[in-house]
Amino acid sequence: MSIPFTHTHGDRRYSGRSNLDRVERADGAPLVIALHGGTYTSEYFDIPGYSLLDRATERGIPVIALDRPNYVDSSPLESEDSIILANAAVLGDAIGSIWEQYGEASPGIVLLGHSIGGAVATAIAASAPSWPLLGLATSGCLVRVPQESRGAWESLPPIPMIDLPVPMKDQVMFGPAGTFADDMPAASHPSNTLVPKVELLDITGGWIGRRAEMCAQVDVPVYHRQGEFDALWVTDQGEVEQYRAGFTAAPTVDIELQLGSGHCIDFHSPSAEFQQGQLDFAREVAKAAVA
Repeated sequence: MSIPFTHTHGDRRYSGRSNLDRVERADGAPLVIALHGGTYTSEYFDIPGYSLLDRATERGIPVIALDRPNYVDSSPLESEDSIILANAAVLGDAIGSIWEQYGEASPGIVLLGHSIGGAVATAIAASAPSWPLLGLATSGCLVRVPQESRGAWESLPPIPMIDLPVPMKDQVMFGPAGTFADDMPAASHPSNTLVPKVELLDITGGWIGRRAEMCAQVDVPVYHRQGEFDALWVTDQGEVEQYRAGFTAAPTVDIELQLGSGHCIDFHSPSAEFQQGQLDFAREVAKAAVA
């Protein structure tokens, strides 16, 4: 399990969780910064039995999972344009100050993001940050959403923060029966929270329009897995190939379907395989950086 993490940069505060108190850093291990998706908190990465932070600790990899703006105790954020790009701007700056404080002997940072957090991480990577970015690992974001998705989000009540009913959320976040263990989806519920409505509208609208531009500006190695039964995106091999083709400047691109999983791969039966793959990627790009 993790410990609470707090960080202040300028007039903005960030909450989250980390394994910094118990990880014995392996030589050459990167610092991983993890960004959760919409409707989840940073606890997404630390559900018992499905914890990325626990697996990273076993591998000697330090991880800081941040609560994005508007979540838990992180400062609120508004934007008249893209809330995803606004997230990327303030988080990119915050990660720079986190690097100065916690980077220590690490060769650099690997950004890891799920769903909307994956879009935010991609936008940060596309911005050519001043701190040493080694790689980008994402999941749960692709090229197109089902036609009915944006209409469904637009029809939600006209209030800033949306509390999705748990049965509705579980239906779209999880794959069919047999793709997750008996303790799920219930085990994931402690990480549930409200979501800014503007995020739901941006990921299904504005982000899709700028996705190709953002991906084309990423110039670090990319690792992405998309759940085979992801109900929030149009998901098939053709869509995966189109997504892969967008990373024209990345030196390596490893993008595949994750078989036997819905949107939240971390909570499905392939969780261990998936997270170990992300951590393998993090170690590999860190090793390459010091070679």
